[in-house]
Amino acid sequence: MDLYGFYTGKILDAYEYLGCHYTKAETTFRTFAPSASHISLTGDFNNWGETPMNRVQNGAFYECIIPNVAPGSMYKYRIYKSDGSYVDHCDPYGFQMELRPNFASMVTDLYSFEFTDKKWINSRTNCKDKPLNIYEVHLGSWKNNTNNENGWYSYSELKDLLIPYVKEHNYTHIEMLPISEHPCDNSWGYQCTGFYSPTKRYGTPDELKDFINECHLNGIGVILDFVPVHFAVDAYALAEYDGTCIYEYPNADVGYSEWGSKNFMHSRGEVQSFLSSCANYWIKEFHFDGLRIDALSNIIYWHGDKNRGVNNNAVDFIKHMNRELKNTHKGIMLIAEDSTAFPNVTDRFSDNSLGFDYKWDMGWMNDTLDYFKNSPDNRSNMYHKLTFSMMYYYGENFLLPLSHDEVVHMKGTIVQKMCGDLHEKFTQAMALYMYMYAHPGKKLNFMGNEIGQLREWDERREQDWHILETPEHKNFANFMDALNKIYVTEPAFFTFDHNECGFNWIDCHQEERCIYAFERTCDNNKIIAVFNFSKYAHDYDLYFNNNIDLEVLLSNSEETYGGHGIYKKGQKLSTNYNKITLHLEPFSGLFFKGIL
Repeated sequence: MDLYGFYTGKILDAYEYLGCHYTKAETTFRTFAPSASHISLTGDFNNWGETPMNRVQNGAFYECIIPNVAPGSMYKYRIYKSDGSYVDHCDPYGFQMELRPNFASMVTDLYSFEFTDKKWINSRTNCKDKPLNIYEVHLGSWKNNTNNENGWYSYSELKDLLIPYVKEHNYTHIEMLPISEHPCDNSWGYQCTGFYSPTKRYGTPDELKDFINECHLNGIGVILDFVPVHFAVDAYALAEYDGTCIYEYPNADVGYSEWGSKNFMHSRGEVQSFLSSCANYWIKEFHFDGLRIDALSNIIYWHGDKNRGVNNNAVDFIKHMNRELKNTHKGIMLIAEDSTAFPNVTDRFSDNSLGFDYKWDMGWMNDTLDYFKNSPDNRSNMYHKLTFSMMYYYGENFLLPLSHDEVVHMKGTIVQKMCGDLHEKFTQAMALYMYMYAHPGKKLNFMGNEIGQLREWDERREQDWHILETPEHKNFANFMDALNKIYVTEPAFFTFDHNECGFNWIDCHQEERCIYAFERTCDNNKIIAVFNFSKYAHDYDLYFNNNIDLEVLLSNSEETYGGHGIYKKGQKLSTNYNKITLHLEPFSGLFFKGIL
């Protein structure tokens, strides 16, 4: 390991030196604990006795070599303080851990699995000019396994369940909520203890690799939700690892996050190397196609508070990590969850940007949901909540999310947020999704949204798949299938997502009637989207620069989806003297394919 690079936060391969490295003949254990008095290795291979570890590399590192240790063996580091007390710790760089509440690390043969996805890896891209339709999943609550006491399917079992589902329903990528080992189920993986350990809840590292490999063989990318901001406070993990604050700030004012966890001290080179190497580890060793960086605003600003100022060391860390990851791995995508207006988060304009490919458009999400939550009687006054996003859209490369955060904590599900009775809720949710998928930007949708779930997400329960037996939910699910298919097959919806030539307002000044019309274009491919978000039917004149024939691609008012509208998929319409009069049902959306 490059020690200078480790201490200055410039390396991506710290895990290749630190942690537990298995061979058939002998296994090497190493940890970084500069302030420890001494350290013993304890595990099932020495009957949980103490094998002294030797100081190496000027005393900041400890090392121990044990012969004939089998994969799956459990171990801990017993770290002694200067006062003679000790704490048993899991390995910060450990590649596998016991299932909670136990916390021993496990000896792992990191290189036993052989990938067969070379063709995918060599051809993958960040999808800037391709469809990106992400299905966000919490693996433990997508579906429940009645043969498991916790209800979890393994990575191997999910391979046969989740992959066909995602493929059938025209999603291009799966995004997993964090799967680094974590002690508390209801943290959803966002408060980690084992940053390099795929959670034991769903199986082994090799089973996870096999799942990702199979995704790639089926043309599906996999994105990992990565958490470089904070870590769980459990004493056996990173907190005061060697008796001092190696990973966290010693000052409590900045040491604790808003979630009660401990903030990483991003100004420290050893911490930067830990996190950058971890990001690289998931991409290199597991073949993840990208990372979604959680809570970026808490890296940019101290405590995520703009009034406290920019954390420049943390910003520099993110810039360096992203640049090195992109230089190392062809075609990966880096996605920022960021609610701030900090400039140049994505690489749209500046080589000096933070280096992300995409940024979640939280403004679009908040404005859109706020609009649809409100009574149609108020929407004339809120009309430009749905046009405002295009005022700033080209400042970054945006991704439009309707994520897990929007369907928990008494917020209601996407359908439940809609104003009106149950039929109106479903109709409006369809129109909302049409607006989302026609709007420039890549897409992300959380599991359960696609079937119109009415119950908030609960990590302890599977999605309410039984609701598909009811007409409302079946119609909604069929509609979402049709929308997904149109999105991934019509180039106008994605090719020029981040180029102003790909979008044009046709009409955004129907404030009283809450009608919107715009077009998406790509070369000779033109899609026209028209919406009526009021509770009244309207006859609406749509004007063009020249006569054009239109073909109906999708209407949420179609009988197939529970409506009674007059427009059906495949129906041909013609303009007359550069105009066509459309009858717009309440809460309706229409997609037309323009035939030039």
